[in-house]
Amino acid sequence: MNVTAEHAAGTYRSVVDNGRDHDVVLDLPEALDGDDQGPTALELSGMALAGCISTIWAKVAHNSNVDYWEIEVEVSLNKADAASPFAASEAVVRVESEADPDRLERVLDKTMEACPVGRLFEEAGVETETTLVQTSLAPNGTA
Repeated sequence: MNVTAEHAAGTYRSVVDNGRDHDVVLDLPEALDGDDQGPTALELSGMALAGCISTIWAKVAHNSNVDYWEIEVEVSLNKADAASPFAASEAVVRVESEADPDRLERVLDKTMEACPVGRLFEEAGVETETTLVQTSLAPNGTA
């Protein structure tokens, strides 16, 4: 994978490209003299973890024949002190499914083992604590 970042002097805005024609704008918030035109690079790492968990979940659930209607992943990055980017992360995984809760937990375990962004966090010494929250469709078709 080849990633490039382009930046013009006079701003804190960068455009990052993954080499497959997908761009992401990174910037600093106004409180840090940026124009707030996109997430910071550190925020993008949390977004990448949430996206990785939801994408790998879909793949693992499909391969395990586990049906679900929707998944939502909320990641919190916890700072130990001002000097460190973050020391730990928490991921709340909300799944709308009628599947057995034990099967959903196994899908989540396999997801976290396979998620490359999660593995990067782990190798950097940042543990991700996961919590699975299952919801199911009510008889009228709403959660």
